[in-house]
Amino acid sequence: MKVTVITGGSRGIGAAVALRLAHDGHDIALGYRSDEAAAGRAAEAVRATGRRCVTVALDTADEHDVDRLFDTAAAELGPVAGLVNNAGVSGPNGPLAEADADGMRRAIDVNVLGYLLCARRAVRDMTATGGGAIVNVSSAAATLGSPGQYVHYAATKAAVDAMTVGLAKEVAPLGIRVNCVAPGVIWTEFHEDPQRPAKLADTIPLGRSGRPEEIGGAVSWLLSDDASYATGAVLRVAGGM
Repeated sequence: MKVTVITGGSRGIGAAVALRLAHDGHDIALGYRSDEAAAGRAAEAVRATGRRCVTVALDTADEHDVDRLFDTAAAELGPVAGLVNNAGVSGPNGPLAEADADGMRRAIDVNVLGYLLCARRAVRDMTATGGGAIVNVSSAAATLGSPGQYVHYAATKAAVDAMTVGLAKEVAPLGIRVNCVAPGVIWTEFHEDPQRPAKLADTIPLGRSGRPEEIGGAVSWLLSDDASYATGAVLRVAGGM
């Protein structure tokens, strides 16, 4: 039995990851921000596979909320062996010169501090129980820069890539692996323009935007024993972008 915490698990990539991990034998502690109904649907999909699932509403940028998520996971499911850092926000859309500071600050808090707080707690728990694996969900934006759309978001994802590499080296002696998946354009509700994945298809070498399930497969592999020699890796799943 594997117990894995997933943040931002109610919709899109997070929900797809939860379902894939359930099929692959994980019990899931599903963290979500505000959409209780969506979290419930994601949890029911997990339970339909025969696995256990608990849901916890939280703000990942609040360390007390993060502790509550992990405490709930341990109390109701057992020792946490996996973390998928996925909760994220884009912040303001458009040129940097027009971006408001509060929106950018929130993106940094959730996308960077939130990942650090969740990883910190996971490392503490996994150290006590003999190891585990962390997968951070980044973005191809980290290297593409997202000009004219959200440069600040791209900057937060570059931070995620750096944190993955550094933390992987730091905790390898403890039996903890840390890797990263960097999606490209994916069909989710994340986009301000719902048709953005269709509009960008011609710019992607594979000729289409990706599906959340394709990210779920990559995350599952990185958490699996098949990836036992992979740590500090940033796996780009972006259709060639």
